Amino acid sequence: MKQIKRHSGFTLIEMLVVLVIIGLLAGLVGPKLFSKVDSSKVQTAQTQIKMLKGTLETYRLDMGSFPAPALGLAVLSEAPKDEKLSAKWRGPYLDDALPDDPWGNPYQYSMPGTNGQPFALYSFGADGKKGGEGNDADIGMLPPQ
Repeated sequence: MKQIKRHSGFTLIEMLVVLVIIGLLAGLVGPKLFSKVDSSKVQTAQTQIKMLKGTLETYRLDMGSFPAPALGLAVLSEAPKDEKLSAKWRGPYLDDALPDDPWGNPYQYSMPGTNGQPFALYSFGADGKKGGEGNDADIGMLPPQ
């Protein structure tokens, strides 16, 4: 008797069922995963702001005052152009380049801060605009309203 060879493999229906199941799982897990990414960016911004605050305190110890808003945070990496200021400057105060916030925008620095703080140091959040809610909210040591 002759044996009939059967080809083993998956049918089109079986493949479609597997693809639908994978799609459903991705639809359920994906949003939860992306919300964790957003919250980790907020946490990263808060940590970087604390690091920059400490760096600004070190600058103040050397220079006698916090940088003027016109100098901004760039003075933590580069000596000021003013000869009087550059004579006291003991930087660079950052090991690497001045970081942007986790959304790729520069950190904001101004004077004075709120609640007796000498300066404001903050990120505009995910939307890159003043104000907002949730992940779009401003993060850090905010300026007076």
